[in-house]
Amino acid sequence: MSKALTRITRRRAVQGAAAGFVALALLLWWLLPLGEDPPSGTITFSTGTRAGVYQEYGDLLRKELAKDMPQLKVRLLTSAGSQENVERVATGQADFTIAAADAVDTFRIDGRPVTDRLRGVARLYDDYVQLVVPPDSDIRSVADLKGKRVAIGLPHSGVRLIATRVLEAAGIDPEKDITPRSDGIDTGPKRLGRELDAFFWSSGVPTDGLEDIAKTSGFRFVPIDTELVAKMHAQGDAAHFYRATSIPESAYRKVQNGEAVPTIAVSNLLITREDMDRRLTEWLTRTVIKSRDRIGAHVHSAQLVDLRTAIYTDPLRLHRGAKDYYRSVKP
Repeated sequence: MSKALTRITRRRAVQGAAAGFVALALLLWWLLPLGEDPPSGTITFSTGTRAGVYQEYGDLLRKELAKDMPQLKVRLLTSAGSQENVERVATGQADFTIAAADAVDTFRIDGRPVTDRLRGVARLYDDYVQLVVPPDSDIRSVADLKGKRVAIGLPHSGVRLIATRVLEAAGIDPEKDITPRSDGIDTGPKRLGRELDAFFWSSGVPTDGLEDIAKTSGFRFVPIDTELVAKMHAQGDAAHFYRATSIPESAYRKVQNGEAVPTIAVSNLLITREDMDRRLTEWLTRTVIKSRDRIGAHVHSAQLVDLRTAIYTDPLRLHRGAKDYYRSVKP
């Protein structure tokens, strides 16, 4: 090989290595800002009921945050669900939380003076309304719930909010036409068929609590059809956040037998307050996006977190720190 050819080969190798270094540097910058000390301190994250998706997601996110911000202490609080979560962040009892968009908007519509403090961090994934009955139940539609013992979720939960609207759209008074129960996913599955004729649950799919009974006693979904969704939209206010969809046939394979189930979906938002530290919020947003696949390996619905849709946190404006992150990765 000639000396000239050797020099050219070396030059190309150097150029290739340099290009690789630049690409690696850009990747590292996207994952963690170079030259910055990670934020520290303590934050409180309000999750949800035990055995629910919010609680599992919060626990996994805390582990991911520990990798990126080792000096940040994350305190997790269980809660009744979306309505309580929104209240906690707005009033300063928690710093970050997950809440369904309808619960956030209902809080705003109620005119609470602290509403203006709320800010969005990311749109995460959709919750699916799951109306569950025993396999041999005679309940085939929402209208069939009249006179039955029905769990409509804990007070101050997102389940309670949406279950009430579903029942009212079907012409059922939740206080008079059924025997309402306050079970969540932690107790509802165990009582189904004995003390409960049906229960509502709203979350990403699948949910551990339902997968457990799918393996043992089994259950069946009651469909919520598009006509009922249209009646819910006619209720006005936050009902416009509901959309007709189907529980995917792959969500609970053992009970769905390859069939999708008509229902309602509503988007989940990661939220905080306006006064939350800007840089900490930017770092947290980055962790949420880049840890999607690792969290999604355990919480299937988290796989749907998408950088392209994360910015749409209606009805809330984005927090300045979240904006900083999204602008930094904009093509």
